[in-house]
Amino acid sequence: MPGNKPQRESETNENASTFELINTAPGVLDSPDRKIISLLQQDGRRAYGAIAEEVGLSEAAVRRRVQRLKDSGVMQIVAITDPLQLGYGREALIGIRVHGDVRLVADKIAAIDEANYVVMTAGSFDIIAEVIAEDDNDLVHLLNDSIRSIPGVTEVETFLYLKLAKQTYTWGTK
Repeated sequence: MPGNKPQRESETNENASTFELINTAPGVLDSPDRKIISLLQQDGRRAYGAIAEEVGLSEAAVRRRVQRLKDSGVMQIVAITDPLQLGYGREALIGIRVHGDVRLVADKIAAIDEANYVVMTAGSFDIIAEVIAEDDNDLVHLLNDSIRSIPGVTEVETFLYLKLAKQTYTWGTK
């Protein structure tokens, strides 16, 4: 396929060769890609020049790689917020059982602003959704008026978050 042909990127590291072949096949990450992702996971605002020094590529090469990773959907660079500090007092994981086409229900749940994570699963629930709400009243409204009212939803089980013990985003470099 034409889009999967390796491309050349110039390097500035004195110990590296003048050119490097990079794989542009979808889903294939090489060592420099993984290092760039790891560095951006530590600090999403890290300068391309600083990344280039650590990876051993030119700043332009790092810029191209970051753009390719973003364009292909492999990564996003976003600000991660704490919902509690933004006025959302209630976070919950919701297990949803569905009768009928699970994809249609998942699409409707994904369209709900308060749902920030929606997955179709193989297990006791057809869909798992993570939601945030300002308070208990908003959560009740969300559950009853937005989720339970979707055609095909047969059962909803809510798991309230009491304390977040771990949240990490480092799995992208393994």
